[in-house]
Amino acid sequence: MTVTSDSGQLASAPLALTMGDPAGIGPDITLTAWVERNRRSLAPFVFFGDPDALGARARALGYEVTIKTVSSLAEGLAAFATHLPVIAVPCAAVVAAGKPDPANAAAIIASIEQAVAAVQRGEARAVVTNPIAKSVLMAEGFPYPGHTEFLGALSEKLFGAADVHPVMLLASSELKVVPLTVHIPLADVPKAITSRSIVATAQCLHRSLQTDFGIANPRIAVTGLNPHAGEDGKIGHEDERIIAIAIAALRDGGMAVTGPHPADTLFHAAARETYDAVLAMYHDQALIPIKTLAFDTGVNVTIGLPFVRTSPDHGTAFSIAGTGQARASSLVEALRLADTMAARRMTNRSEHAG
Repeated sequence: MTVTSDSGQLASAPLALTMGDPAGIGPDITLTAWVERNRRSLAPFVFFGDPDALGARARALGYEVTIKTVSSLAEGLAAFATHLPVIAVPCAAVVAAGKPDPANAAAIIASIEQAVAAVQRGEARAVVTNPIAKSVLMAEGFPYPGHTEFLGALSEKLFGAADVHPVMLLASSELKVVPLTVHIPLADVPKAITSRSIVATAQCLHRSLQTDFGIANPRIAVTGLNPHAGEDGKIGHEDERIIAIAIAALRDGGMAVTGPHPADTLFHAAARETYDAVLAMYHDQALIPIKTLAFDTGVNVTIGLPFVRTSPDHGTAFSIAGTGQARASSLVEALRLADTMAARRMTNRSEHAG
């Protein structure tokens, strides 16, 4: 199933911004982004969440924000210039900043589902998600490790997409990096790395760099797993027996892929000039460099989906929720990137249709 609206309607549609965990900083940064919408030149967005909880947070932070509950994305778009538009997704329990409540898990999940459904109907251009706390959702039986896997399942359910391969991409102006393995114990990483998974993930990254980031001929650098990329088998054999084989297959397929590279020399400024993105082998190998380079402006992107999804590259930060200390920079960048990616995808569809 594909988006049902025509391209003209989609071009003017707003972004769908989810609630995330309402006890975290999602409401704080949402309010800040709307207050700074003109100065930051942000595209219109509609918030899917609890309007009462959002209003209470605005008062706690001293924001003079007029929140308007709307019944449609179109109504939200019309209101955005003067009101923060909200599609109401009520929480079951009263929200207290910094105190997550599993009773609100259903509303958090429903916010995501409704935002994705809005994109499927062509009423929103892209989904931007506020941070969730996986432990809160899992306490109520949420079966997914995180946003990425849940969005993959929603793609199959709502879009009828088969063989969805959702991939986490962390993006900033300084660096784009994908972790091959994500939320698994470090001890399980070596056996989770296969030549097939490297090839599939690199191909997904290659397509996204072309379609979403406008890079005609992407250059991808692949890290090794072991120190010094195994040093010719002296420090492990995964690099030569698994990773190098996958890289050779990708090159044979016409892609500009290099590696396996020692990870400790791949992220300094001169090295970053030699590639457009990095495929790393595990979570921290990918996230440490980008959070060092762009802690406040990095964006979490899920590629490999039939719709655009971005998110701030940080968590719920319960300890500072409602205090006024949360910075909205990463959410602002997530909104900007979602808008840009959606425009590029629409242009590509128009060109292919023509």
